[in-house]
Amino acid sequence: MILKGEIELAIEAQREQLVTRSGTIARRFMEKFMPTGNHIEVISGIRRCGKSTLMKQIIHTNYQKTVYFNFEDARVHGFEVGDFPKLDEIFGRGYDAYFFDEIQNVPSWEVFIRQLHDRNDKIYITGSNATLLSKELGTRLTGRHLRHELFPFSYNEFITYKQLTSDINSFSQYLLSGGFPEFLDSQNAEVLQNILKDIVFRDIAIRYAIRNTGSLMDITLYLLSNIGKEISYNNLRKTFNLGSANTVSDYLSWLSDAYLLFFLPRFSWSNKSIAVNPRKVYAIDNGLVNANSLSFSHDRGRMLENIVFMHLRRNYDSLFYFRSNKECDFVVFENKKCKFLIQVCESLSTDNLNRELEGLQEAMAFFQMKEGYILTLDQSDELRPKDNVIHIIPVYQYIELSL
Repeated sequence: MILKGEIELAIEAQREQLVTRSGTIARRFMEKFMPTGNHIEVISGIRRCGKSTLMKQIIHTNYQKTVYFNFEDARVHGFEVGDFPKLDEIFGRGYDAYFFDEIQNVPSWEVFIRQLHDRNDKIYITGSNATLLSKELGTRLTGRHLRHELFPFSYNEFITYKQLTSDINSFSQYLLSGGFPEFLDSQNAEVLQNILKDIVFRDIAIRYAIRNTGSLMDITLYLLSNIGKEISYNNLRKTFNLGSANTVSDYLSWLSDAYLLFFLPRFSWSNKSIAVNPRKVYAIDNGLVNANSLSFSHDRGRMLENIVFMHLRRNYDSLFYFRSNKECDFVVFENKKCKFLIQVCESLSTDNLNRELEGLQEAMAFFQMKEGYILTLDQSDELRPKDNVIHIIPVYQYIELSL
């Protein structure tokens, strides 16, 4: 419970946060965003990826009179659902929109948001846990909200932020540094190390009452060091001597909910096979992985693959990898049909060309696709085996072409 005077002090102090800093850039999200009626607009994404800054951009672009409250503010630690009437009283009425940052920190927050919505107020909320937001929204606010996701800077946002041109030099920087704005400003790896610790210990261990935090962190670091590789619950259970595969499943689900890691399923027409087959692990950001892993930065092929995954994850909802005799890195579905087949390789040579082609061509035959892509660091070419076309394109050029 928080005293009314403490809430007033926090609101006053937070008003300064609404001033947009010089040097910020308009996120790609803003290019197509238009407020939708009185739907609740929900913006979710990993910690420190720019959700608060995006809120400011929405405010300054679309509204004249708004209120804002950040529930991560230490001054209101312990805020409870019973404190919302005080907050509402302090705010008063007559606003164009309400903005609430990291609202999932308050249990039963959806009760208050439903009240605002029922009186026809426009509401924006952010959160860094996908499932918590979905659960509460689905319980009381079904059909009343729209979901948006925000990620660290994409490559195009990165070069805009750093005032660079699109070429192999700027892409090589992005390959290592990733797109967390705070890290790009400071170049201090502790920023990214602290983000990881906050996610593992605050967002997961405390929230889910995990006692064995050492095992949780060990699994997280192991997965960050094995980006692009297949993993299974049973193998992780044995490696880390955990009691059951269900424990591993919970850990991975929570890491995914926090937008730290993603688990790409192997393609199958059978949902049962998709559920039991190994998945490939990818991470939200190369810079975060490099700051917390000793091995990842030495494998540029896996760094490239991770960037391609995140580009696809930003733009498509249905992604898989394909494996039969050989493997194809990415299968992109749209409207229940295969749209792209993509193989990722740092560089092609006579030593690996057949291997990369075999996996891609096997997938092309399976999905009856006439075109496929091999994405590289800086090679361009085009191959025409039989009646098919295989485009060889640098990753940074493919990203620009596919936007």
